[in-house]
Amino acid sequence: MEQPWTKRQRPDRLERRIEFADYESTRLFLERLNELSEKQQRYPDISFGRTYVNLTLRAEPDDNPLGDAEFSFATAVDALGN
Repeated sequence: MEQPWTKRQRPDRLERRIEFADYESTRLFLERLNELSEKQQRYPDISFGRTYVNLTLRAEPDDNPLGDAEFSFATAVDALGN
């Protein structure tokens, strides 16, 4: 089951963990995420392992609350699939 984005506070941010069946699927997702990030000029914090990716999306600048841009980017990430 997919885990949805979790909204956290102090500072405002969205977090999500995405699990994959194998390394190849993880790598392909990271490549698609890179293309999306370059296109939208939004760069989430990323940590990953062989079969997972953790994402943290913050408002820009950091002291702003989350807004439409962050939620729109999160939706675009969801559309990348896994």
